[in-house]
Amino acid sequence: MSETYKLKIAGIERDLQRFAVNDKLDIAAFILFGDVELTEKCAAELIKKCPEFDYIVTPEAKSIPLAYEMSRQSGKKYIVIRKGIKVYMDNPVAVPVSSITTQNQQYLYLGHEDGDLLEGKRVLVVDDVISTGDSLAAAVKVVEAFNGNIVACAAPLAEGDAADRKDIVYLEKLPLFFKG
Repeated sequence: MSETYKLKIAGIERDLQRFAVNDKLDIAAFILFGDVELTEKCAAELIKKCPEFDYIVTPEAKSIPLAYEMSRQSGKKYIVIRKGIKVYMDNPVAVPVSSITTQNQQYLYLGHEDGDLLEGKRVLVVDDVISTGDSLAAAVKVVEAFNGNIVACAAPLAEGDAADRKDIVYLEKLPLFFKG
């Protein structure tokens, strides 16, 4: 039986399974996929804490349900920054990104069909968990490439040292679990 971490967020509780990142560090997996109640409640609480925005932008993939639900509740469009180039993308902008949960170098891509909508608009960047901040920084660079105005970066959870940041909006802290 693997270890878990009891998370209290947006008025509900979840037991998050812990997984090893390496031999010295475990993380608690916060997965919104399939958890409609968790997604709805986190979206509502984040909207209350965030400044006014015109668009929601999120990197693919785990934060898509959250961005969708925040879009549904706020009536504002959401845009997904993709991890791969799609045939329908018009001259996509590419920004490199690394993540604590992904081993290889990746890129985030956004084509002009969506990116041009961001010019001069108030943009809320949303992710599921902010940890190292690398994914968030890459998403911000993509928005800035289209001259969008970042009003806030938000996530349900700030993991580890990210909880000390003053430039993000989050609902709860998520500890890192160091071994030995």
